[in-house]
Amino acid sequence: MHKYLLGNQVLQMSVTISKAKAIELLDNYKVQAIIGPQKSSEAAFICNLVNVTQVPIISFTATSPSLTSVSMPYFVRATLNDSVQVNSIASLVKAYGWREVILVYDDNDYGRGIIPNLIDVLQHIDARVLYHSVIPLSATTGNIMQELYKLMTMQPRVFIVHMSSIRASLLFTKAKEAGMLNKGFVWIITMGVANIIDSLSPSVIDAMSGVIGVRFHVPKSQQHDTSFLVRWNRMYERDNPNELAINKLSIVGLWGYDTVWVLAQAAEKVGVPSNKDKRLHLSKKYKFLESLTVSTKGPELLTEIVQNKYRGLSGNFDLTDRQLQVSTLQIINVVGGTWRHIGFWTLGNGLSRQLNQCGLKITGSTSTLDLNPVIWPGESTEIPRGWETSASGNKLRVGVHRSAYPDFVQTSRDPVTNATSARGLSIQIFEEAVKRLPFALNYEYQAFDTADTGRSGINNDDFIYQVYLQRYDIAVGDITIRYNRTLYVDFTVPYTQSGVAMIVPVKKKSVNENMWIFLKPLSKGMWFATIMFFIYTGLVIWLLERLNGNGYLHGPFSLKQLGILMFFTISEEKEKLEFFLSRLVLRVWMFVLLVVTSSYTATFASMLTVEQLSPTLTDIRELQQQGGYVGICRGTYVESVLQDIFGFEKSKIRPYDTPEDFHNALSKGSENGGVAAMVLEVPYIKLFLSNYCNGYTMIGPFYKSAGFAFAFPKRSPLLAEISSAILNITGGDSIIQIERKWIDHQNSCQTEGKIYGSDTINVSSFGGLFLLTGCVTMCSLCVALLMNCYKKDQRWSASTKLDDTNRKEHGRQGEINADTQDGDQRNEANGGCNDMENQTTLISVPHSSNTNGDLLQDVTQKNMVAGSTHVGSKVISRVNKVSMSPNSSTSEPIEAVTVNVTSEVPADRLVELSNRNLLQK
Repeated sequence: MHKYLLGNQVLQMSVTISKAKAIELLDNYKVQAIIGPQKSSEAAFICNLVNVTQVPIISFTATSPSLTSVSMPYFVRATLNDSVQVNSIASLVKAYGWREVILVYDDNDYGRGIIPNLIDVLQHIDARVLYHSVIPLSATTGNIMQELYKLMTMQPRVFIVHMSSIRASLLFTKAKEAGMLNKGFVWIITMGVANIIDSLSPSVIDAMSGVIGVRFHVPKSQQHDTSFLVRWNRMYERDNPNELAINKLSIVGLWGYDTVWVLAQAAEKVGVPSNKDKRLHLSKKYKFLESLTVSTKGPELLTEIVQNKYRGLSGNFDLTDRQLQVSTLQIINVVGGTWRHIGFWTLGNGLSRQLNQCGLKITGSTSTLDLNPVIWPGESTEIPRGWETSASGNKLRVGVHRSAYPDFVQTSRDPVTNATSARGLSIQIFEEAVKRLPFALNYEYQAFDTADTGRSGINNDDFIYQVYLQRYDIAVGDITIRYNRTLYVDFTVPYTQSGVAMIVPVKKKSVNENMWIFLKPLSKGMWFATIMFFIYTGLVIWLLERLNGNGYLHGPFSLKQLGILMFFTISEEKEKLEFFLSRLVLRVWMFVLLVVTSSYTATFASMLTVEQLSPTLTDIRELQQQGGYVGICRGTYVESVLQDIFGFEKSKIRPYDTPEDFHNALSKGSENGGVAAMVLEVPYIKLFLSNYCNGYTMIGPFYKSAGFAFAFPKRSPLLAEISSAILNITGGDSIIQIERKWIDHQNSCQTEGKIYGSDTINVSSFGGLFLLTGCVTMCSLCVALLMNCYKKDQRWSASTKLDDTNRKEHGRQGEINADTQDGDQRNEANGGCNDMENQTTLISVPHSSNTNGDLLQDVTQKNMVAGSTHVGSKVISRVNKVSMSPNSSTSEPIEAVTVNVTSEVPADRLVELSNRNLLQK
């Protein structure tokens, strides 16, 4: 590597070079590039000079975010900007669940430069900077100790230190003496100290045991591990014969080595400039700069520097953006006189325990489980919670305020010790929550009364405001969560539900004076549903019977059928149902009616025998329209609710203090100096009714609220812990036991009367029965329709077959008639007829119920008489015809008409005709 000293126009400046000396070097030595300076404040001044002379300046220690290439075009930062580490610090704070931190930094450009960016990222993760501890550059050891003692009195225990290595060494040494590196404290150091942790003295590293920090990650390099270390140790032993060689350089030393290498490569490419000087022409204001010359090779040299990319000892050395690009940061833990690896942080992936070969995250999460275990101050492996209730040893001041209901909060003071004690439902819930905290909490009760404000009338707003004024650390009581109160305090989760309702007197109501009392047992909807199902069921039964061919329901619709339809339960004894589906529907409906009538009878009997009570008011609007007086509990927010939301005049609102006052005011009434109703929060109403259960009832609630809770200062770290404990209480049996102790034990007094209308039967109570009868009725109707369709189809098929049979019989009769005519003709040819006795055979048609007239007529026409033969050729035949009306639907007596037919037929022919006749019969 080429070494460029002063004669080669390259100068490496140390911290001791003053600003005047820089001007001298630029003028006398005509330097073409500057490495340094170490401090950001010096770099800012020198950059103003090199902007004029166009000489590049490269610093591997100036990390202030205020040094930018926009205002300083010839400035190159061969290190990381301080602002790149703020996200990694915020990730640590979030991962460990800390909500408040204290910043400790130097009072200079370096110390203040990172603070705005750090505050912004902490706000994004909902963490707050409670205090800024600014250490002046002139601060002595005594000043530092005094500041540390001040920090010990504060609740936060998380300190972020951004200081130079020299001042940070002094700070940690004194912090250990002050006991601030014991269990429960958290110290986070920035890259300014963490990057040179190996260069600090062993005593300082020992004092920093338990500290965590963020530093630049240097990947392992074979060149770094072998040849370079050998050469470095040999040179160090030569220059420092009385000291042991350090086996490894700090990160800043590696950046310095890579910076010199990059500058040397750029100088070789540009070449050594000529000795021609170009003088400046400046105004009188800058006469001292007239001797400076403008570098002819400066812009070209700057271009080569920023375009040179190579892998150096510190890793990828890329100055494309005129500053070193951030790749990976390492989280370390100082312990045992050295440091150990905790995890990594990358811009895209956040915190992780390990990196793969490509530098990408393996596990990936901001969770503490994704980091290696940390040895915290005091050699503790338990993650500090990051705050203490009272570092000075003082107890937490818990303010309590006497409630109108002692069951919630009641206070007393010891006359000897002057100590305040408290008891009640709210107090027991608070004490139970404290017991469930994972740490001990020392506190004492302090009573809040009228003397504290100098006012005669105080309320919960005044009480809660004392927390904002930092007189109390916690406010415990029956405090309702309201929006205006959240502007200056934070509330825990509610430990009981709340709301606003009315207490009104009830009056006796004589039900016997109401002529329509018989309608009261059933609601309007129940009456309507019963009547509609009554009509529906009757109609379905009428249809079922008519489809089945019930003789009583044939013919046109008549009043008789209407009576059967509407009052089938009465006519059922006379007009029997023939269809089994009709009987099924009726039986189900009778069961439903039995249940309904039984319930109706029981409810109606209760109304006639039990004393009924009705409230004097049923709605808050009704009270406002009547113009009556309304009572409230003194000191609650209910007064503002009545005025702002419901529009009550202040003159109509009367405040009272105790439940006895409430009872007396309600007993007097609005006309006699009392009130028509008391508007209170629901928990108070429940307590009141448990004591005065006769003659009063609750109407509402008509206004909702979040409930009762405890008040804490804004962003108190104790808030989340107490809220979690309250959720644990309200989610189990503990809250039931506590409420039973303070409230439920008084509920033995029950209301004797019943509020009118409370026992009315509604449709929802009988929805299952109505559904049952509706489904049975509908299914029966569908089955009956299917059966009727099937019967019609069978009749049509039978009629078709009968028509085919008739056509066949007509054909056979024609053949018989033809044969008869042939026989007659043969008899005539024989010349007469033989002497024979005339014998007549009468063919009678049997009685049939067949309604088909055409078929009967065809049959009678086919029945003919065959005469009996004489011993000759003369035959006397008689045919009987049956006359029948073809359209007659009933059977009538058959009228036989005898027709004598005399013919001569051969004997064998007569036998044949007789046989055919028998077959036809």
